Amino acid sequence: MKVTRGLSPITIILAAGCFATAVSMGVRSTMGIYLDPISVDLGISTGSFGLAIAIQNLIWGLGQPIAGAISDRYGSARVLVAGGVLYILGLLVAGAAQTTAGITIGLGFLTGLGLAGLSFAVILASVGRLVEESRRTAALATTTAFGSLGQFFLIPVTQNLISEFGWRKSLFLGIALIAIATLCVRPLRSQHPETSSQQTTTTSRETLRLALNYRSYVLLLVGFSVCGFHVTFIGLHLPKYLEDVGQTTRIAALALATIGLFNIGGTMAIGWLGTRYSNTKLLAILYGIRGIVFACMVAIPMTAEVALVSSAVIGLVWLSTVPLTSAIVLKQFGPEHAGILFGFVFLSHQIGAFIGSYGAGLYRDAYGSYSGYWWLASILGIGAAVVHLFIDEGPYQSTSAPKPGLSSKLWKARRTIGASVSTVITMIGLGIWSYIRIGEGEILVAHQQAAIICVLHMPFGPLG
Repeated sequence: MKVTRGLSPITIILAAGCFATAVSMGVRSTMGIYLDPISVDLGISTGSFGLAIAIQNLIWGLGQPIAGAISDRYGSARVLVAGGVLYILGLLVAGAAQTTAGITIGLGFLTGLGLAGLSFAVILASVGRLVEESRRTAALATTTAFGSLGQFFLIPVTQNLISEFGWRKSLFLGIALIAIATLCVRPLRSQHPETSSQQTTTTSRETLRLALNYRSYVLLLVGFSVCGFHVTFIGLHLPKYLEDVGQTTRIAALALATIGLFNIGGTMAIGWLGTRYSNTKLLAILYGIRGIVFACMVAIPMTAEVALVSSAVIGLVWLSTVPLTSAIVLKQFGPEHAGILFGFVFLSHQIGAFIGSYGAGLYRDAYGSYSGYWWLASILGIGAAVVHLFIDEGPYQSTSAPKPGLSSKLWKARRTIGASVSTVITMIGLGIWSYIRIGEGEILVAHQQAAIICVLHMPFGPLG
């Protein structure tokens, strides 16, 4: 009798999730490499290209709760395949574009819809459901790390393809890889029984209602929006910033690849640490490190060595926030409706990404420099670090009940102090940012600054 030994189910699930993440996020990470060649070829501004990517991030974010809800009800594989098809269509439209409108439709709307289906929210929710709880954080970290592996390999390859064949032909590498990825997602189907579909829909709505009224979940959304701001600002604008300060396109591409390489180790390490230490405290440390490094990016003269060392440190904390944030959501509400809950978490991420990509492009077009935006990124990192110290990562509790071990008055005082401290830090940081800009002879539009402050502090209202 012949005995056949196959791979374990967990191995197959992880392999499918890791490959899909590597391709989806790897292709997405190359967008910054296309900024300069597309801008030069089509004669569009940095702000116009930034708007296309900002729309991509916004559509990506708005689509993720919908994609998550559909995957919760009908299974993840169908959503992933649909996302892959839209992703491919977006790249094809971009490759044929002759105007800003074509780039906006291709890289903005269609690619954004594709990413909503073939991205973290759906993939991580599926992995989280299919992997047992004791291995969940490590599995989420491994899957996330492969997004950086795709970034590490695809950025230099894409840069070489653009140099040799032009930006249009280089898009076909991404198209081919996405097509292969959509054929390999069957192990992630994780479909609920059809007989309970109506009950699942009702329960999803109730769970979402509870989550959006739960202070710790809302604070998690606030913190993760800062992550979106950071990741997209750097991923899209770091190459252009390095060129602005005198570095070559090779160093710019190498810096992004370095971020991807070091994030593999950083994310894997966080997966191990997340099973042993408080996830919220680890997140506070990660955001704090980001804030310090971003300040150094403009405070220290930028040489090739400084650029690569800074990129290595950024890489260690780059996507390490993703498995920790995802694990906290699973701890709070369980895996059954992870798709829609992850969807809203990643929606907040993409709102921050919209501001990070479009705002930075407008800023550079207006002032010819990214320096003020680096200071803003630093300020937001420190603010996010403080916010995460006041998130309860345990199972959901009614917001009307005090935290175990604390009196009601003490718990309310702690929340109020947390809101006040984070607000003060952010306001002081914005003041320093304004002072620096005034020192450089720049003029702020008061209404724009006020709008930024309102957006930053609206989520803190429930804390008082």
